[in-house]
Amino acid sequence: MTLTHHTFADLKIAHTPGVLEPRPWTAMQSDWAAELLHDAPPGPLLELCTGAGQIGLLAAHRSGRPLVAVDADPACCRLVAHNAEANGLDEVEARLGDLAEVLVDGEVFALALADPPWVRSTQVERFPEDPLTAIDGGLDGLGPARACVAAVSGHLAPGSSLLVQLGDDRQADTLAAEAADAGWSPGGRRHGERGLVLRLRHG
Repeated sequence: MTLTHHTFADLKIAHTPGVLEPRPWTAMQSDWAAELLHDAPPGPLLELCTGAGQIGLLAAHRSGRPLVAVDADPACCRLVAHNAEANGLDEVEARLGDLAEVLVDGEVFALALADPPWVRSTQVERFPEDPLTAIDGGLDGLGPARACVAAVSGHLAPGSSLLVQLGDDRQADTLAAEAADAGWSPGGRRHGERGLVLRLRHG
């Protein structure tokens, strides 16, 4: 496994070819998670579409919460385990599986992060350096994000939040409106260099 190392806020993160390279601006998602976890119910943190794990690992590092990091790519799960050990984070589970099947009945999390692909399929050629599977979000860029919302439904404590990374406000408006029909309420958004993070509140 050929590793390239990056500094991601307080952490040293390794990634390999075929896995999306960590973006420094996304540390704001970790920061927001740590803020919310300060007053969140007891329980672990969940990250979906974790990639190399940097966002969830940084949130776990800053909040002191255990982390369950999920991805469908075995290479990503290996990187999460490697990066957790390299940064001294020993309450981290890298879980391999499909979003619709990987969570166990009765599992409840204090907060969830989701870092799905969000580039519209017609625009992926703008990012030739990025692995296609890590950025292609389908026709409107929201297919994987919708799957993340569906996956965490029923697995968050009342009043907890899902922080989902998206590309732009148009996507955020669409996802928030769709999620409202399933009982989620909007909790604001924060913008970064190349995207944004949308907060959806559960219950």
